Amino acid sequence: MLMRSRYTAYVVGDADYLRATWDVSSPDDLSVDLESPETPRWLGLQIKRFEVLDDTHAVVEFVARFKSGGRGHRLHEVSRFVRGTDGRWRYVDGDVHEH
Repeated sequence: MLMRSRYTAYVVGDADYLRATWDVSSPDDLSVDLESPETPRWLGLQIKRFEVLDDTHAVVEFVARFKSGGRGHRLHEVSRFVRGTDGRWRYVDGDVHEH
């Protein structure tokens, strides 16, 4: 699933893969900087929900645990994905709640 592969790309610092799996309509900043000193150390991913809305739209709710600045955090997001004409799913955006 795309969500797990994107999480893995964050863990290993594969910015090219992250850019390749972002939809062109995404309002998010595609300039991924995984070398920043503020880059968190990812600790785990839990998929809470996966829902296909129709042939070209889906949502994934997940919680990712990470450590930053010596403190543990949880990133809770409901992500939206779109399937392109090439059949591949791409990340569009998400509603993020950090704990």
